[in-house]
Amino acid sequence: MFNKHSANTKQIKEEALRLGFLFCGISKADFLSEEAQRLENWLKNGLHGEMLYMENNFDMRLDPRRLVEGAKSIISVGINYYNDLNQVDSNAPKISKYAYGKDYHIVLKDKLKKLLNFISENIGAVDGRAFVDSAPVLDKAWAKRSGLGWIGKNSNLINKEKGSFFFLAELIVDLELEYDLTPSNDYCGTCTKCIEACPTEAIVAPYVVDGSRCISYLTIELKNAIPDEYKGKMDNWMFGCDVCQDVCPWNRFSVLHNEPAFKPNELLEMSKQEWEDITVETFNKVFKDSAVKRTKYSGLKRNIAFLR
Repeated sequence: MFNKHSANTKQIKEEALRLGFLFCGISKADFLSEEAQRLENWLKNGLHGEMLYMENNFDMRLDPRRLVEGAKSIISVGINYYNDLNQVDSNAPKISKYAYGKDYHIVLKDKLKKLLNFISENIGAVDGRAFVDSAPVLDKAWAKRSGLGWIGKNSNLINKEKGSFFFLAELIVDLELEYDLTPSNDYCGTCTKCIEACPTEAIVAPYVVDGSRCISYLTIELKNAIPDEYKGKMDNWMFGCDVCQDVCPWNRFSVLHNEPAFKPNELLEMSKQEWEDITVETFNKVFKDSAVKRTKYSGLKRNIAFLR
């Protein structure tokens, strides 16, 4: 017997893979009851630091139907950004792998728009919106519900076959689909490598990250001066941090990405001295269409100076 929801779901997942997504899972647009208390406690304890935007739109973060009227489905996707390239100068201040290439917001938004157009052209009129880490959407919670992985002790989504070096994004649509009803098991087990390796001890308990201590927060989100208590504890990171992912045993399954937009430019060739002497002109050239622009030239200079 023909099942329309099943057929539509199959088409969407096949197209997502064709567009270059690593995986695609679908869950019912509903209230995230399990996450509500956890988010409230995290905010109450001030673990979001200066990320005051996390306090806004609390209800929207937990219920996607407040973001898209008539929302029925969350189409969660991931895209691989893993590579094994390192900076040539081992003494140069470090930059997270995810920022080697073009800003992932731009890349994912473009692919999601293509996926939404595909749905409209092949399945029928659909009302929906694409979200890439810049709206009140709990990406990891929806990816977990869609069976794409489990949320590890470092608070990253981990996939048993692919590790955790991937970006997450979603389409929220008013289309009823077939849902992935079996969330992944938690395979962290007794492992505490991420907790032990964190240079600033930001993972304050299994599955609980004090955002205000995280190197990614300190080098990107924090607008004021980096507190002196972190002197000598930044592990030479000037933008972001990969430590908790680098030590995660599940990332031995990471495979090299094949997304041209994530290919690094000359930033891997720059020496420690070149970073310390970086000018506005060089910053704008190296980081054109890059996620690093978020911290601005002044922020990157602040970070580099703090590492000296």
